Amino acid sequence: MIRIFLIFAWAIVARAEITVRWVTSETNKPVVVVSGLSQRVAHEALLVYADQGDLKADMSLPPMLGRYRTEPGRLYFEPRFPLERGVNYRAVFRASPKALAIIASFKLPLESAEPTTVVAHVYPSADVLPENLLKFYVHFSAPMSRGRIYEHIHLLDERGKEVELPFLEIDEELWDGAMKRLTLFIDPGRIKRGVQPLEEIGPALEEGKQFTLMIDEGWRDGAGRALKESFRKTFKVGPPDREPPDPAQWKITVPRAGTREALRVAFPKAMDHALALRMIRVANVEGAAAVEDEEKLWKFVPSTEWRAGSHKLQVQTTIEDLAGNNIGKPFEVDVFETVQRRITNATVEVTFVIRE
Repeated sequence: MIRIFLIFAWAIVARAEITVRWVTSETNKPVVVVSGLSQRVAHEALLVYADQGDLKADMSLPPMLGRYRTEPGRLYFEPRFPLERGVNYRAVFRASPKALAIIASFKLPLESAEPTTVVAHVYPSADVLPENLLKFYVHFSAPMSRGRIYEHIHLLDERGKEVELPFLEIDEELWDGAMKRLTLFIDPGRIKRGVQPLEEIGPALEEGKQFTLMIDEGWRDGAGRALKESFRKTFKVGPPDREPPDPAQWKITVPRAGTREALRVAFPKAMDHALALRMIRVANVEGAAAVEDEEKLWKFVPSTEWRAGSHKLQVQTTIEDLAGNNIGKPFEVDVFETVQRRITNATVEVTFVIRE
């Protein structure tokens, strides 16, 4: 009994010298601070975990990613991604492998307000999509939470049966900076001919059939609340598209000089919504672009009145259609190339003339 008491008392002294606590940074983000260090320690001495509510699962989880910073006598850790409300986080510090662990827990409280976040848009917006569709963009009305997203996204066939593993499930979820737009890729192995998943399992989408993309209401937003309602997008599947986009086939409707009328560019087929907004521009003209008509129309309204004369529409060759085909390069070309697609700033130009 005496020996147990002495060990316990020593633990109290050790913990009193070094403290681990969660604080709020100047940018209003939770940060872990280890204070009372007498010497510099490795970053691996401080690890932070997100509990899942299952002790066995929690013990096997890897630590969170984040940024470390040191000051005399202190070690800081700032999580890379925003913390989720209602989730318990553990900061575990060990000065050495044999030292006692000092643990500090933290939890952002759930907000009590009624759910308000909904799925605002899903692109492509058409009711008929190609069999080799590459991706969906899911837009939410408010910032969402990160992690375990694939538990809430389902692809159902026309009988209501869930399609097996249709999406490319990656740990580094593809969110925009505001956490309001998710890029959801169909597994390329279920699209490209001659690769194993397509040969063994078959395509995720099949021509002539109907499918439903379903997002369930259990998905929590950035405030820890479930979605207000589930979302469904039902669509039919058309033939695969393996033809690269060709700007020479785009139809340009030219505005009048001295006006701020929209320049209109009609595509023969739907283009990738996000990339069309980012990769098409009018040289030396400021303004705002929009993509409409089921992603078959690009509109541009200038900030000032159009000047008469020759203008250039510039398009990056890495722009994609719904099947991931680039200008001059079908998506399937890189089956035997490196998985990491090369980044290029190459552009093609289409000249148009605005008259008085």
